[in-house]
Amino acid sequence: MVEPVGNHYVIARPVYSENAFNEEHEKLHRYHKTFWDHLKLYFSCSPQRVKKIALGLFPVVSWLPAYRFREWVLSDIISGINTGLVAVLQGLAFALLVNVPPSYGLYAAFFPVLVYFIFGTSRHISVGPFPVLSLMVGGVVTRLVPDDSIGNGNSTNTSAINDERVMVAASVTFLSGIVQLLLGIFQFGFIVIYLSQSLISGFTTAAAVHVLVSQLKFMFQLPTLESIFSQITETNVADLVTSLVVLLIVFVVKEMNDRYKEKLPAPIPIELFVVTLISYFVNFEEKFGVAVVGKLEEGFQAPVAPDVGILQKCIGDGISIAIVGFAVAFSVAKVYSIKHDYPIDGNKELIAFGLGNIVGGSFKGFASSTALSRSGVQESTGGKTQVIWVVTFLAAVFLGLDIGLATAVAFQLLTVVIRSQM
Repeated sequence: MVEPVGNHYVIARPVYSENAFNEEHEKLHRYHKTFWDHLKLYFSCSPQRVKKIALGLFPVVSWLPAYRFREWVLSDIISGINTGLVAVLQGLAFALLVNVPPSYGLYAAFFPVLVYFIFGTSRHISVGPFPVLSLMVGGVVTRLVPDDSIGNGNSTNTSAINDERVMVAASVTFLSGIVQLLLGIFQFGFIVIYLSQSLISGFTTAAAVHVLVSQLKFMFQLPTLESIFSQITETNVADLVTSLVVLLIVFVVKEMNDRYKEKLPAPIPIELFVVTLISYFVNFEEKFGVAVVGKLEEGFQAPVAPDVGILQKCIGDGISIAIVGFAVAFSVAKVYSIKHDYPIDGNKELIAFGLGNIVGGSFKGFASSTALSRSGVQESTGGKTQVIWVVTFLAAVFLGLDIGLATAVAFQLLTVVIRSQM
């Protein structure tokens, strides 16, 4: 009973013992589900459950029936042609970072796209080779099959070395796909929130330094990076001048594409005109001895199983490649999903990229992800300054990409803990 007394309230109620309370109020008994009840529910089968599982495993089923053919098909064709041209050229170029023959870059640009079309949840990202991942795979390749093993450099020995390097790249790609698939199955898609914009930016900038250094031997057309200092006089001047001119032209046109992207129907594929057409018609190879890709093999390689011995030597590398590839791809996909207002699922993305790398590795391709976006990564970890960026950059440059990544993640988690205690 509640009675007002002036500006106060007096609350009076009877005092119960436990027995008296139980006599006056009947206890309701709830049925608590046992482990077996949950197990039966999990494995139960119904039309609705089958539909839900199918949509979960194959996201393409949910959006393909709603495809607006007349409105979208022309834009998709134009976009596909432009993206395909760039993907082919990037595949050939990034194969050099992996230290495998350029033709294998085409496999890395082809198979993951088909898999992602079926299992992926983003409608806009372009799946294929990514320079950071290519460099990480290339680090494993050169560690297990170093340049010194080429020996006298005859064609037979070089071919055997290339085959061995292709198997290393395919095996570590297959392993990274297994890691991504398992992370997706066990619902670990949330790990991307611990990779902040500063961390990804610092890591990729450091990777760009590694990419630049690794390409110097191709610019000077010398056998190894170390020989730049000892054999600098043997540099092919035509290769060096061509590289510098192409870099300048590509940089200028890329800036034009960014500045006038609203007015251009499609980005200018400068790589196609400068690198491919000019090289072909000017005949750089015969006139100046410039190294070219040469004739590519027709058809696809037969699928192969990964080498167990190689897998045992690159477990850490496979985990690093899996996490970096997913983090970059999810970051870009998140930007487009917010811009165009549709959902994406981190766990399904892990499964899609995992299956893509498994299939790509089986066909002797190398690890795939997607291109970076400047506005891309979630900022849920709260980075406000450049200290995470600097630590990541220095760690990745001086400790290597794999150990540098682990160091950066550990430092970021430490800063999160410190901030939470302040």
